Amino acid sequence: MSGATLFHGAALPAGKAWSGPEVAHLPEARVKLRWTDQPYRWHVNSGQEVFVVLAGRVEMHLREAGEERVIPLGAGDVLYLAEGTEHVAHPQGPACLLVVE
Repeated sequence: MSGATLFHGAALPAGKAWSGPEVAHLPEARVKLRWTDQPYRWHVNSGQEVFVVLAGRVEMHLREAGEERVIPLGAGDVLYLAEGTEHVAHPQGPACLLVVE
């Protein structure tokens, strides 16, 4: 068995929103590739989260101190969210993301 796994773009078929393979389980994190063309849902993670937009555009909506703000993200952008940050991702058309949580 190899110590390396390569995920080609074909591993991310356009299909069910927020689908894709889990790349790795690290001791303190899960690494996932996700394809989507639909918003997720408002939620709060129990830990930190990092989003890397690999392709497409995403508007990340955050709720902080009762106020909502939107952070536009494009290919190559990286967004860190602290534990307890309420958020929802809204792709602007098809998008591919690397999510570490």
